[in-house]
Amino acid sequence: MVTDIQNRKNARSSTEAGLWEGWMGDGRFPLALVAFCLGGSGAFALFLCATGHFLPHDVVWLGADAAALERLAGKEVVAFMFHDRAAFGGALLAIGILYGWLVRFPLTAGECWAWWTLAVSGGLGFASFLTYLGTGYLDTWHGAATLVLLALFVAGMVRARGLPVSKSGGKRRMAWRGWGADKRSTSGRWGRRLLTVYGVGLIAAGLTIAAVGMSTVFVPQDLAFMKKTRVEICSVSDRLLPLIAHDRAGFGGGLVSIGALILGITGWAEPSRGCREALLWSGVAGFGCAIGIHWIVGYLDFLHLAPAYAGAALFAVGLTLFWTECGK
Repeated sequence: MVTDIQNRKNARSSTEAGLWEGWMGDGRFPLALVAFCLGGSGAFALFLCATGHFLPHDVVWLGADAAALERLAGKEVVAFMFHDRAAFGGALLAIGILYGWLVRFPLTAGECWAWWTLAVSGGLGFASFLTYLGTGYLDTWHGAATLVLLALFVAGMVRARGLPVSKSGGKRRMAWRGWGADKRSTSGRWGRRLLTVYGVGLIAAGLTIAAVGMSTVFVPQDLAFMKKTRVEICSVSDRLLPLIAHDRAGFGGGLVSIGALILGITGWAEPSRGCREALLWSGVAGFGCAIGIHWIVGYLDFLHLAPAYAGAALFAVGLTLFWTECGK
């Protein structure tokens, strides 16, 4: 009887809610929409790379499409730009996958750590947009899309703030287990440790790439691949370097956001099937694009790829060990 009365009250309150409250709900819908849009943006970036096209506003900025730029600067310069964009697309896919899992499972279950992981990762991700101010190129499409997603993200996070309290009564607290405080499985403990190191490495790599994007833009291996000096690249167009810097800074920000997600998930998440699959597919998307595009365009300098190879190996071993934490 009490349950029936409560259900009727809930139904009545839902019908009396305004349009905004109805769509926002408890915050999970807008957050899931952000995850979907990020993944879709990553897939669209990969589609453009596969078809050899720049975005329309990039063409307007440069005054040349990809084919025209190839004639002016050489195919290696265009290939280098697509390699940056494919890597960024893979990072967006990885973020979308992990956000989607966080919203659907631990946040829905009322896990407080899930809300904070989304808050930290999202805050870092959106803050990384400011790195574009140091590149000299701020495209209106990217700016408008970021503002829309930021509004959805903030609205969703505000509405979802009460989920952990309503689900668990605000009493559940979990110790951070990223360095293997959980004693249930030795292999699982080492898996968490390796994934923690991996997450820290992603943040360090992302900060480094973003810093390079806002300053020198290139490392020596980049110029060797493009067979051009920085001066020669600038001579093609004074707008080419800011565009490349913009892409690099974005990819660096994406890595920082993923690193924060990894630290949150490996530090607090219970080792469920969905958790392991989300980590697996995010790694496949991220490393598959970041490493695979180098082989496609022929940028195979080992020193340049060594950090990616090391990160992929660390991730693979860590995830394999983490996979055993639940037992057989």
